[in-house]
Amino acid sequence: MTNDYAECRLCPRNCGIDRTKSPGACGEGDTLRVARAALHFWEEPCISGAKGSGAVFFTGCSLGCVYCQNRDISQGIASRNDLSAGKTASTAGRAVTPERLSEIFFALEAQGAHNINLVTGDHFIPSIARAIEMAKKRGIRIPFLLNTSSYLRVESLKRLEGLIDIFLPDFKYIRDVDAIRYSRAPGYPEAARSAIAEMHRQQPECIFTDDTDGRILIRGVVVRHMLLPGHLIQAKLIVRYLWETYGDSICISLLSQYTPDHEVLKDHFPEIDRKVTGREYKSLVDYAANLGITHGFVQETEAADSAYIPPFDGTGL
Repeated sequence: MTNDYAECRLCPRNCGIDRTKSPGACGEGDTLRVARAALHFWEEPCISGAKGSGAVFFTGCSLGCVYCQNRDISQGIASRNDLSAGKTASTAGRAVTPERLSEIFFALEAQGAHNINLVTGDHFIPSIARAIEMAKKRGIRIPFLLNTSSYLRVESLKRLEGLIDIFLPDFKYIRDVDAIRYSRAPGYPEAARSAIAEMHRQQPECIFTDDTDGRILIRGVVVRHMLLPGHLIQAKLIVRYLWETYGDSICISLLSQYTPDHEVLKDHFPEIDRKVTGREYKSLVDYAANLGITHGFVQETEAADSAYIPPFDGTGL
């Protein structure tokens, strides 16, 4: 396909694996794999709107989160110590070419999607960039959104300049010890800071359009933080960092949707084998409000439910 994957350095793991021959640290080779492409109504209101976000879920992931809600398509690396063990991340998903991915974008636009939402596609950036370029040349009208863990190298993000209208990054950890324990991601805090700074450079202002479908984001950066049980101090440190660094030029989304998988967590990660309490989440929201944050989103605690996880059944492919 291309030499972009021949010595892969797309994420901070710098695995250097020739993904044209075997899977990299992300569990994927050089062929795009997609598990679902459909309208998605569970993002922030300014992203899903009334008609839905055109979400394309890719298989594999550069992280290895022990609490991953999309483990059916992302995991492979979370269950093995050797990240280059040479097996694919999942049997879920189907192989698609950049040309086919571009066609999927137009199909989602025809269904009324407010945007194209590229979910966990970090490890396929070269191929995704080509698909976006094809779609833009053919006149697609809706924005493109990168829905990312932020465990990315700045050099990878620069490949997307002029192609991504909205960045939806996570900021999971500000302490490396937690990044290593829960996501097997050494260096995550610094990588996330640098990645979000590059996203903000590319899209320095949140721009909305008001129409019959509500207030819809068409450009900008929305940073998410999902509160983990027992990690309130870390969450507050992240919120303060984002506010002091970017102020109102970004939106901050505070998530309460953490849903533990007891069978996975109970033996080795018992400290996060519970849902976030209402008191913990309220403390975080109050903290953000007291800082002066007004450009943000909060969730109802009912969002912590596995019912919000879509089926990865090949829909839309």
